[in-house]
Amino acid sequence: MINFLKNNCFHSQIFGLLFFVTFNSIAQESVNPELCPPRTILEIFKKKDSAYVVKPTKNNFFLVIPAIGSQPATGFFFGGVAQYTFKGKQESDKYSIANLGITYTAKKQWLVNVKNNILLRNNRIFLSGDYRLYIFSQPNYGLGTTNIPHHSRKNNFSIDSIAQPMDYDYFKFHQTVSFEVYNNFYVGGGINLDWYTSIKDKDLDIGNQKYTYHYTYSQKHGFSDLEYFLNGISLNLVYDSRDNQVNSTHGWFANINYRFNPVLFNNQDYSNVLYAEYRHFIPVSSKDKRYILALWTYGQFVTRGKVPYLNLPAIGWDQRSRSGEGYTQGLFRGNGLIYLSTEFRFPITCDQMFSGTVFTNFVTASNDDNNISLFRSVQPAVGVGLRILIDKKTRTNLIVDYAWGNNSKGFYLNAGESF
Repeated sequence: MINFLKNNCFHSQIFGLLFFVTFNSIAQESVNPELCPPRTILEIFKKKDSAYVVKPTKNNFFLVIPAIGSQPATGFFFGGVAQYTFKGKQESDKYSIANLGITYTAKKQWLVNVKNNILLRNNRIFLSGDYRLYIFSQPNYGLGTTNIPHHSRKNNFSIDSIAQPMDYDYFKFHQTVSFEVYNNFYVGGGINLDWYTSIKDKDLDIGNQKYTYHYTYSQKHGFSDLEYFLNGISLNLVYDSRDNQVNSTHGWFANINYRFNPVLFNNQDYSNVLYAEYRHFIPVSSKDKRYILALWTYGQFVTRGKVPYLNLPAIGWDQRSRSGEGYTQGLFRGNGLIYLSTEFRFPITCDQMFSGTVFTNFVTASNDDNNISLFRSVQPAVGVGLRILIDKKTRTNLIVDYAWGNNSKGFYLNAGESF
């Protein structure tokens, strides 16, 4: 993923552009696919080989894209993302996705990500996993969504003024296995391991009584500020009626995951964490299924006990790191967090090579230590996106998004839809 972020004011004028593009797209007449067959961006080149993809086979598609960019937490970075999309031989089998990303940064950081959302045995078994190995650094910005004040442009507020840099190593292993018990309904469980080590709080100066968000929270709740390990098991409930998890045109997806974290080692506290997610894809035109209203919302809450600071729910730390476009990862963190994103997706060319989206998202987070509840402050963002078709059978797109948040903005390049 390429993600460029720069501090800036929230541009409310973009709303007019979004509505103009939206209604202009709805007004277009649909095109008969038989008269205008789908065509990928690769088909305009004569050469069969490509720097980005490997030739697709019947029921699978392998994609490689470079990752090059810069952001405050990493500086300049480069690497690559490989994604494998595949399905079984039966007509009713749905596509599965597995991807690997490896990135190296100018700050000598390594980021290794492995993700899977796999359907097996004619969609009767659903696997979902998130593995990470990071030699990493990322600023902390405090808890809750009141850390960025409204009307911050008038007050010359800068996000950098609340950033507290931190280095740490992170190992994550989250894997669930769910079994279909009824049509599209799955029940299962999972293993969840999170290990943060070699934590270095760069702004911490205890001798001069200069404390940080991370240190203050850790001291108050009895965690080490140098290393912690969180282990747990989870109960998983899933409903999935989407036609294609790569690029859905209809259906909905829901997931409820309840995690139990027992005390097995020193410097741990028993805790429970609830994660609930909902996605819905609604065709808005009877003539052309490419006009879609897409909704994505999720909430994550510490329902019992305490978890270490970096394990608290935070924006941009979902499985695919797609939430919170317009804001830097980890900018909003809290004891509870709720996120909502809406997208209107529409065709640009009749051959499906190019399509677009306009979107909004909202996030709110709580801070129990300061009695800041959910919805006391809601941070919005808006954006526009371009989609470039690279495989017809799986409907895989390269996506380019630009988003504006409150005193923040971001540019994103990925494979596959945002959700």
